[in-house]
Parts: sequence; C-alpha cells; structure tokens
Amino acid sequence: MREELLAILEKNSRIDFKELAILLGVSEEQVLEEITRLEKDGIICGYHTLINWEKTSIEKVNALIEVKVTPQRGQGFDKIAERIYNYPEVRAVYLISGGYDLLVTLEEKTLKEIANFVSDKLSTLDSVLSTATHFILKKYKDHGTIITNNQTKDSREVITP
Repeated sequence: MREELLAILEKNSRIDFKELAILLGVSEEQVLEEITRLEKDGIICGYHTLINWEKTSIEKVNALIEVKVTPQRGQGFDKIAERIYNYPEVRAVYLISGGYDLLVTLEEKTLKEIANFVSDKLSTLDSVLSTATHFILKKYKDHGTIITNNQTKDSREVITP
C-alpha cells in the first residue's frame, strides 16, 4: 500500500482520504494512519502546488545555477549546501555529478535580482570556486505535469507502407 499511496499523493496531494481508501482498497482510518507515519518518518516532506506563473500577471524569473565548490574536511558538501539553502531566495539545492558539484534553483522577480544574488551572496562564499547561471525561458513540464499549451495538431500527411 505504501508505494501506491506515495505515487498517488505525488501526482495529487489534494486527493481526499475517502478517495484514497477506495483506490487502495483499505479504510480511511488506515490511509490516515499511514500518511501520519509517512510524515513523521520524513518520507512525506511537504505538500506543494504547481503554478503556471506565465498565465498570471505576476513576473517571475527562474534560474538554475551550477556551483563548483571545495568540500569542507569532515563535512563534505553538506555544510556548504546548508549555507546555500538557508538563503530565502533559494528554492532547491542538489548535489550533482559532472563538472559542477551543486545545482541551485532560484526564483526572483527580475534577472538583476538573480545576478545580484549570485555575485553578492553565492560567489562570495569561501568554498565556492565558480558558478554558471542558466535562466529558464519556458517550462514545458514540471514535477511530472505538462504545463505548456502546445497542443497543435500535426499537419503533416500520414504515410504508411
């Protein structure tokens, strides 16, 4: 039940206990108990709403910042990652493989605010060796949800053998 419950909640965290119980073939009480356990154990870490900001009048700029760091002795990347994720501007921090060590996501109102964060806060940290900033120009799919309206019909002629 646990894996199936998590998969359903990941797609729709607003689903009610009654519907979950029906889908899982268990009682509402069992669903509530399991969700409470999952939250207590830190498996369910939060509930979020995915918003397509392009359809609102609110301006948002999203950026992905690759960060190369010198890991600290005895603490690896954890201490520098913690320093970075404690900034309120930071949406997420990931340890990644490849040419950079961390991937930081930001959401601000302007490109300048992101540039200022990178130059004034991120790049000045002792362990940070270099950064590369990538601005998100358009989102097509986010958190498993298709958010673009590119539902144009293919006008090419179908050719079959």
